[in-house]
Amino acid sequence: MVFGDIHLELQGELSVYVNSFAILTKSLLPLQDKYHGLTDVDKRYRQRYVDMIANPEVADIFRNRAKIVSEIRKTVESLGFVEVETLVLQGAAGGAEARPFVTHHNSLGRDLYLRIATELHLKRMLVGGFEKVYEIGRIFRNEGISTRHNPEFTTIEMYEAYSDYQSMINMAEEIVTRCAVAVNGKLKIDYQVNVFSLAIL
Repeated sequence: MVFGDIHLELQGELSVYVNSFAILTKSLLPLQDKYHGLTDVDKRYRQRYVDMIANPEVADIFRNRAKIVSEIRKTVESLGFVEVETLVLQGAAGGAEARPFVTHHNSLGRDLYLRIATELHLKRMLVGGFEKVYEIGRIFRNEGISTRHNPEFTTIEMYEAYSDYQSMINMAEEIVTRCAVAVNGKLKIDYQVNVFSLAIL
């Protein structure tokens, strides 16, 4: 923490004339230099906090993701859906074709599986009387790993009784357009040299 006065140098650079400072925590390793930034892809994905310091635009991705998840919740709940939380530890892995992570429950004396999908338990909520349910939840699949494939990821699954694929198409369009407005403030997205419109026709 630095205390002092801010002055404008003759070259136009803002500088701080330090009166006092306090070290808040020790630094065992120096940060990457600001010019080159953090370029090691493996380190960027394993140490996201360092990536955010070295490449501030990365923090914008996290902020935008938070806006998107919030907007998804607002949208589906405005349509009458109820958010539920289903089991993460399951007696049998089901709902998808994937290899599960296995763990052991000491009190029960049996192996359990981290879920590979939320599907089956959400459908049981429909059977139990909830006509519109959804879950934004973590999924765990014991498969390959790369910068493009994480064995632990978030999905959204939703189910509505007495509806068909057309109602899901309409809802997906509504979610995408609302998320675009929440993040970009408009329905047109600039990507590389192209401009895409997300307006519903």
